[in-house]
Amino acid sequence: MSVGVAATNGVVIATEKKVPTILIEEESIQKIVPLSENIAAVYSGMGPDFRIITKKAQKKANTYYATYHEQIPCTILVQEIASIMQEYTQSGGVRPFGISLLVIGYDEDKPRLYQVDPSGAYFSWYATAIGKNYIAGKSFLEKRWNDEMELEDAIHTAMLTLKESFEGEMNEKNIQVAYVSEESGRKVHILTPSEVKDYLEEME
Repeated sequence: MSVGVAATNGVVIATEKKVPTILIEEESIQKIVPLSENIAAVYSGMGPDFRIITKKAQKKANTYYATYHEQIPCTILVQEIASIMQEYTQSGGVRPFGISLLVIGYDEDKPRLYQVDPSGAYFSWYATAIGKNYIAGKSFLEKRWNDEMELEDAIHTAMLTLKESFEGEMNEKNIQVAYVSEESGRKVHILTPSEVKDYLEEME
């Protein structure tokens, strides 16, 4: 499952890193990827499809920066991603992308959290979950989220939502967390394993 939570001063995504075999180093699996300096995404679904979308989105963000000399707003990049995904539902000889995305970033006025579906439909959320057990995740978020929530509480809420349906022990190696906030200069910050560990200890 992957979770997104918007706060008054930032926006967070957190995800479980499923390791298919004990032979893979957990640290090498990266489910959260920066699309630009100030936008990040996480996926549920097929990893190779996510890599294709990531490359296309990064290219769009770079082109925007080269043209306008400023970072692309989150909503504009989400519209571009949704358009690419929607095209693949209509084109002959290609299949639709087998992924849903959560995308976080800033527009001029406030932090943003978007969900993009395989159809190319996209929605703005205050808090949501995708992937396995997402219904339980959304139900938990409905009880926890409020419109005065600040970043620290949003990070805890995202991690607690993951924990609700986590199989086995949740630790700094098998989850990943990132945020974009006023504090980070509206830039993507992916938490280090030691930072994740600190938050987990605070939750105990």
